[in-house]
Amino acid sequence: MKKVAVVLCGSGFKDGSEIRESVAVLWALSQQSAVVQCFAPDAPQADVINCLTGKPMKETQRNMLVEAARIARGNVLPLSKMKTSDYDALILPGGFGAAKNLCTFAQEGIFGSVLHGLKEIIESMYRSEKAIGAVCIAPVILAMALKDQKLELTVG
Repeated sequence: MKKVAVVLCGSGFKDGSEIRESVAVLWALSQQSAVVQCFAPDAPQADVINCLTGKPMKETQRNMLVEAARIARGNVLPLSKMKTSDYDALILPGGFGAAKNLCTFAQEGIFGSVLHGLKEIIESMYRSEKAIGAVCIAPVILAMALKDQKLELTVG
């Protein structure tokens, strides 16, 4: 059976991993009998957005690992514990939180950076010629992490 790492960054399309995209990825992998392990940074989200109003909740702070556990039903480990040698593939679901928490694309555009640790994971998976998938906005993370590789990526 293939082992797949899925990287989440909270729970919510405006400030974390997009729930539908994340669940669709997890469901599709389950249909292929893949062994899935979710990971998330053990750090605060860049911000917390009230999904009813669309406004920031400035006094509120949420941890990406704790919030990702909502999607993963508790089956989530800190990103710092991921060993790329243990996995055959890596998938990054989207959500605007991915562009804010896993990289700085939302704040700095193409001149931004990828979260320390995640960049090294992506580079290691690429060097090992393992499958890497990204959904919605998440391909920008791959583009930023692998910008020196002259890859052709599609977003959407």
